[in-house]
Amino acid sequence: FFGIKSNIAGVAYNVAKALGVLGDTVEMLSMIGKDGESHLVLEGIKDAGISEGYILPKLEETPTSLVLFDDCGKRKIFCDLKDIQETPYPMNSAQTLLNECDLVVACNCNFNRPLLKLAKEKGKTIATDVHVLSDLNDNYNRDFMQYGDIVFLSDENIVSENKNPWDFLREMYGMYSPKIIVLGRGFKGALMYLGEKDDFVELGAVKTGDVLNTVGAGDALFSAFVHYYAKGLDAIECLKRAQIFASLKIAYNGASIGFASEEEIERWYEEIYH
Repeated sequence: FFGIKSNIAGVAYNVAKALGVLGDTVEMLSMIGKDGESHLVLEGIKDAGISEGYILPKLEETPTSLVLFDDCGKRKIFCDLKDIQETPYPMNSAQTLLNECDLVVACNCNFNRPLLKLAKEKGKTIATDVHVLSDLNDNYNRDFMQYGDIVFLSDENIVSENKNPWDFLREMYGMYSPKIIVLGRGFKGALMYLGEKDDFVELGAVKTGDVLNTVGAGDALFSAFVHYYAKGLDAIECLKRAQIFASLKIAYNGASIGFASEEEIERWYEEIYH
């Protein structure tokens, strides 16, 4: 009993909600289905204080995921994206937003490819997360690595294929030249490469309490880093606070819940680093 929990989630929603909790004004461009689940999604978006003006009902069904996890935090994810990868988003509606925004967060979904080019033409900083990656010549993620100024990824496949993380990040910079690359390493912490300085920053994991569910931890790390970077903090300081944000989040059961405020992050920062 009470072993199954449902939440409105997904990378775009998780990131938008997290940024909102941290105090940012967010406009989310995405698509939902023409089904009953879409009403639940819209309610979740409203409850999170996110504008729904650019959430379009263009899909046949709303994407759904099933996540299984154990008491140690290990997980297995079954993701059904429905027809979102074949459905274009009308990016002409994003022109005004692009002129006004400070930073563009582009999830690695097919419909975002035109957005990458538009944002780059307007000189906007682009942050993206390519998630699980093992091949730098990956056709699917090439656009996102090429256009991203800030690129996040997980070490899941890098570790499973016995690749050297330091060499992998340096090679990524050599091919695509993102300003900042952050590799999430789970319980090992995070590794960041500042390509222009040829400088690696390795931070151990932060523990703020018990781990209940690690689903959404990567989105939390990414969101908080983007938030603090947009505020003008040094990249290392951004990553320290992002790790605290992610650590606090995984004490909750759900991909899109457990986001801490700036004030709570700063309290933990003072305790850990001073």
